[in-house]
Amino acid sequence: MEQRERDLRELICRVGQLMYQKGYIDATGGNISARLDAERILVSPSGLATGFMRPEQLLIVSPSGDRIDTPDAATDGLRPTSELPMHLECYRQRVDVLGVVHAHPPTAVALTLAGFDFQQCLIPEAVVLLGLMPTAPYSTPASPENRDAISALIREHDAIMLANHGSITVADSVWGAYHLLECLEHCANIIHRALQISAELAPIPPDQIEKLLQYRENFGLTRPGDRERFSRFVSGS
Repeated sequence: MEQRERDLRELICRVGQLMYQKGYIDATGGNISARLDAERILVSPSGLATGFMRPEQLLIVSPSGDRIDTPDAATDGLRPTSELPMHLECYRQRVDVLGVVHAHPPTAVALTLAGFDFQQCLIPEAVVLLGLMPTAPYSTPASPENRDAISALIREHDAIMLANHGSITVADSVWGAYHLLECLEHCANIIHRALQISAELAPIPPDQIEKLLQYRENFGLTRPGDRERFSRFVSGS
């Protein structure tokens, strides 16, 4: 086994532990994957507690979803995560994506139940790191519907809410995808607290949004269509 694969296996398990410890998932919820190369994707298995996975329990699949590793004592009888189609869609559409994290961040999910629109400019970090995050229509978890729900969005967004269900974040590393999840739920917690105080939330002043967009561009986080999406929030538009 090459060193890079060993490191990714360790990292995926560490991210799973953090997701569980921080309450972003429970029990067997959530799943994580990483692109090893053009022909191999490392994925978490179905049915195991995500926060307690061991590196040797991760599986390798092809871009079409077929398991291509050789079962051994640690993986015999295991299957790839049931959300695999959603992961594969991210890799299919985005050659820049090397890591995918699907979680159930409770405050962010609760806000989707309340119909909250995340596509607002409320918190600077969210503007820079998450962009205008869409919420995909409700789809049955662990079904092709989930893949279809994100298909039209993932090319232009690194973070997507799945209505009533969870989130999916992508980046050029598993660690980067996890960082977006942390940012997403942290901002959701702030918004939730603000809504307990007032139903009227104070947006970022329009003349300041252009500065945040420049940060986003400088960090290489700009996605196709960003300028058009943000245009209604920028001063003078």
